[in-house]
Amino acid sequence: MNADPDSVRRHRAVYVISVAAELAGVHPQTLRIYERKGLLDPARTVGGSRRYSEHDIAVLRRIQDLTNTGLNLEGVKRVMELEAEVRRLRDELARVHAEAAEAVARTHRQYRRDLVPVRSSLERWLPGGRPSR
Repeated sequence: MNADPDSVRRHRAVYVISVAAELAGVHPQTLRIYERKGLLDPARTVGGSRRYSEHDIAVLRRIQDLTNTGLNLEGVKRVMELEAEVRRLRDELARVHAEAAEAVARTHRQYRRDLVPVRSSLERWLPGGRPSR
């Protein structure tokens, strides 16, 4: 399966910690704290230096938005977990919906194949059980 080029670009870890911190509007030490709390998981170079992607910067901005509303870091972590779960469930629902639509379409196609023409002259029965003419 080929990855979406935009997704690859967004997840490519290119920013050092100082640049990522500046882009997110926080101190580099704040990024380290977020990582220790499990809010962020930057890529690492062979030498162990952190590298951040555009996706990581977006996550940092989301963390800032949530903390600015008064949430503590544990609350931020829980909100972000729930948001991820909602995205996962929406994706699953869309997949199931598409599968159901395909199953309905398959069933309708099968009905068309299984239809048998009805005789054009139907016999009508009278209340006495005799056929009418």
